[in-house]
Amino acid sequence: MKYILIIITYFCVFLQKNCAQVTDLTRVEYTYFPQRGSDNSFRRFRTFVNIPLKLNDKGAFLVPKLEYRNVNFDYKDPTTFSTDRLDKFQHFEVGLGYTFKMSKDWRFAVQGGVIAASNFQNDKLIGDDLITTGSIFFIKNKKNDGLEKPWRLILGLRYSTTAGMPIPLPFVNYFKRFDPKFSYTLGVPKTNIKYYLNKKNVFQGLVTLDGFFANIQNNRVLVQNEGSVQADSISMTIVLAGLGYEHFFTKHLLMYTYAGFTVLNDIRLRDTNRDDVLTINDTNTFYIRAGLKFKI
Repeated sequence: MKYILIIITYFCVFLQKNCAQVTDLTRVEYTYFPQRGSDNSFRRFRTFVNIPLKLNDKGAFLVPKLEYRNVNFDYKDPTTFSTDRLDKFQHFEVGLGYTFKMSKDWRFAVQGGVIAASNFQNDKLIGDDLITTGSIFFIKNKKNDGLEKPWRLILGLRYSTTAGMPIPLPFVNYFKRFDPKFSYTLGVPKTNIKYYLNKKNVFQGLVTLDGFFANIQNNRVLVQNEGSVQADSISMTIVLAGLGYEHFFTKHLLMYTYAGFTVLNDIRLRDTNRDDVLTINDTNTFYIRAGLKFKI
């Protein structure tokens, strides 16, 4: 059970980033949701850029990546410990990918990166702030071949030092446009069905995952009935069910927004073994995310 919870909590969050960024070149995004039943609230600004550098005429590219996230978590619940400098977390990521065509239909991609995620209370980087990640993808894309029912399949393996597992973990993502007006995606982190009103306006019903993980510098000591425990990190896992809208300014540039209600809302402090020491809030609540992205 412990490993199952670790997979759900961490791996799906990292899946979200990498599945989405297979086709997204750049994105600017803002997320907000209040915490129902308390005065807590969560706000996040996120931006990233992938820069494809063509290596040859056979479809090989080197892809450097930069990402930044700024998380503001208003933590106003009464506590037995200081919440000073627990309201702002930052995430910096540097990555490098390589991709090439294996055949007419199949493409291979590999990506590695280093993340610094922390409240940076000491105004410097320490070893516990660092996370290393690695992924491999096999992509079969039949979306641009003039097919009546285009589709795409992504198979992959993902490893992260925050997952708590010594092996890479697999994932599958499948897209199909089964009608001129409808398509669906099955997989993690996002399952949806889309309705294409026209070339510029798309609506969808969706279930998707979101979350974050960060180290806490100057670890907090929590006084509990059985004694005291130490909180080394903070993490959040969100499962959202709702509606989405996309407006295409061009074929590749679009605005999007998702709004709905969480069906899982789990924010918690964890110790050095990634075990929960305090659940901050698990009451389901309203959620909204919006942004701009440029994709291929």
